[in-house]
Amino acid sequence: MTAPLHEPTAEAAPGAAEEAAVAATDAKAVQGRSLGRIAWERLKRDKLALSGGIVVLLLIVVALLAPVITDLVGQDPDAYHQGLIDPLFSTPKGSLGGLSGDHLLGVEPVNGRDIFARILYGAQISLLVGFLSAVVAVVLGTVLGILAGFFGGWVDSVISRVMDGLLAFPQLLFIIALVSVMPNQMLGLTGTGVRVFVMILVIGFFGWPYIGRVVRGQTLSLREREYVEAARSLGAGQFYILFKELLPNLVAPIIVYTTMMIPTNILTEAALSFLGVGVKPPTSSWGQMLSSAIDYYDSDPMYMVIPGVAIFITVLAFNLFGDGVRDALDPKGSR
Repeated sequence: MTAPLHEPTAEAAPGAAEEAAVAATDAKAVQGRSLGRIAWERLKRDKLALSGGIVVLLLIVVALLAPVITDLVGQDPDAYHQGLIDPLFSTPKGSLGGLSGDHLLGVEPVNGRDIFARILYGAQISLLVGFLSAVVAVVLGTVLGILAGFFGGWVDSVISRVMDGLLAFPQLLFIIALVSVMPNQMLGLTGTGVRVFVMILVIGFFGWPYIGRVVRGQTLSLREREYVEAARSLGAGQFYILFKELLPNLVAPIIVYTTMMIPTNILTEAALSFLGVGVKPPTSSWGQMLSSAIDYYDSDPMYMVIPGVAIFITVLAFNLFGDGVRDALDPKGSR
């Protein structure tokens, strides 16, 4: 009898097993690349965005640990050091604004308060207002934007006209007028707490139309997709479609615009404090320090440079990180 033409040999079996193992490994690798992992891999390749993210994390940690850090360096942000001030010119003794081993960034003119400690506590105010006002804007903008885009008709017309009105409203002037007439006590808050609360609400309220427009435009596009039509054909209700089908696909643009909104809110808080309608002294604020430094820019320039650099680094870090997140979450991105 003749042997079979295609009789498997001993060497063929291991080869087939290896190919099957490689195929299984490749399948697992493909299955493991979720959208989140793809975005993270894109973000890792953007060195500027990673640098910005690291600086943002450091700023958050420093703001949270401000009391601990000031205790370690032995400085109180509200303690006066009159002995370090020149009685004739009311400026710090020594060079670079009184910079020394005890006062790492020097001291303030007139009263001698430690600038390093006040910068740390000022970071708390800036980040608190920046983050919480962004949360208010995101919540309002997401809810109203998705309702306008999904339901259309008179709902869309009303919400769109409200957004147009708020975008044209002089936000800064309104906040100045509102804060100037606010009572010193409200909802259990006093003094600076009242002003911080009002700034968070007002900045967030005037900020929601920006993200509302983005969410509305995305919703108008997504509501016509096949998976939404399939959900309707299966009898899904409107709110199910809103929160289960549309909202998960809006997470990426919401995250992007949130990261880009926070630095704008930080600048707004600094501007309000600079104009004297932000937090009340002796609470530290970067904008308030810049305002006080105007009278000493020629005799003590460091007092103006340090809070200005703090604002610049913070806003730049958020912008770099926000740009990186936008590119990472953009499915058509080239990086």
